[in-house]
Amino acid sequence: MNLLDLTKAASQAAVCALLLVAASAQAQMVYRIVGPDGRVTFSDKPPVSADQGKIAATGTGGAAAASAASLPFELRQVATRYPVTLYSGPDCVPCSTGRAMLSSRGIPFSERSVTTSEDIAALKRISGEAALPFLTVGGQRIKGYTDVEWTQYLDAAGYPKTSMLPSGYRQASASPLVSLEKPATAKAEERPETRPEPSAPAPSNPAGIQF
Repeated sequence: MNLLDLTKAASQAAVCALLLVAASAQAQMVYRIVGPDGRVTFSDKPPVSADQGKIAATGTGGAAAASAASLPFELRQVATRYPVTLYSGPDCVPCSTGRAMLSSRGIPFSERSVTTSEDIAALKRISGEAALPFLTVGGQRIKGYTDVEWTQYLDAAGYPKTSMLPSGYRQASASPLVSLEKPATAKAEERPETRPEPSAPAPSNPAGIQF
């Protein structure tokens, strides 16, 4: 390979790296916002104030970063920069295959389960459709599962090809994509106060006055 070819190869590698960083910077959180009137909306921006509503749950995120402190330095750097999130559903064989692939390679990832209509609406907001599995690696979005494609994205992000997870590492359990808030317990129906039946007037209170 001559000097010109080496220059071109280096230039192409730099462009790919920049594209990957740019895509990661464009990754957005998806918020499920409950307004004061009880109306539910999905947005990539959190409410500015409490008056505009409260966040009932978030969609995407790097849950793996929460336990990043226990990871080796190299893996921690990659997981923090390009967090991996798996969106899965019950009785989804490709989801199970993808989960096993991530685990066997030692990829720290967070998992969001899609089971309710609220989950499906949020998934459509994130991916554009309700198909599972769905994987995000930083800002990259991969629909469906193929070992080759997932491997390419994980390699491009810089994840090690073999597991570097410490022996005591435990993968967090899947959590709902949308965590619904429990409605406030309704107050018990008020009943009119009952008073005891008046007893016979005492000799010192012949009028039977009660307080």
